[in-house]
Amino acid sequence: MKEYHTYFFDLDGTITDSSYGITNSVMYALKKFGIEESDRTKLYKFIGPPLTDSFKEYYGFSGEEVRRAVAYYREYYQEKGIFENRVYDGFEEMLQKLKAAGKRLVVATSKPEPYAKKIIEHFGLSQYFDYVAGMELDGGRGTKADVIRYALLACGIEEQSEVLMVGDREHDVIGAKKAGIDCLGVLYGFGSREELEQAGADYIVKTVAEIGSFHRAASI
Repeated sequence: MKEYHTYFFDLDGTITDSSYGITNSVMYALKKFGIEESDRTKLYKFIGPPLTDSFKEYYGFSGEEVRRAVAYYREYYQEKGIFENRVYDGFEEMLQKLKAAGKRLVVATSKPEPYAKKIIEHFGLSQYFDYVAGMELDGGRGTKADVIRYALLACGIEEQSEVLMVGDREHDVIGAKKAGIDCLGVLYGFGSREELEQAGADYIVKTVAEIGSFHRAASI
């Protein structure tokens, strides 16, 4: 098993359980189109992938409808949904272990970067992360691979073999592969083992604590 010096973390479903805020925001946006969704769990598929992809794939929205849906989503999200959110139990302690082991930690998320930074600051996690990378509000860096490549460049990382992406959805795995880095899939978020395996995750763990011990296993 390789040793990794830098860990890239997805945000939604990996660092925080953001299900309530995201699904409330999606419900708010859909209601603007006359669509009522009462089953919150049906909207968990929105957690992780870019919003533009999800509105198009799951509701068949056109380009203009997607643009409006994202705008409606953000109306609710930036006022309320952003903090309808919680850090997973044990996550900060795990970050402390990785930092103590000399690892560099970076956030790489499909969420717009200004929102991601605000969330990390709100929960007092800024001290652990060297950089927070996300999508641009205007849609730039629209895929996970784009975000990862941007994070690699911003952090001056040239040796991709020393970087490990940690995420809960297939988009994290696929994005990591396209950007040339390995991926550790986590099962406590919103993806399944089948999803992560089919996407080609290099490793899969069940709990937050296992991420904290992973660096020791990787050194063996």
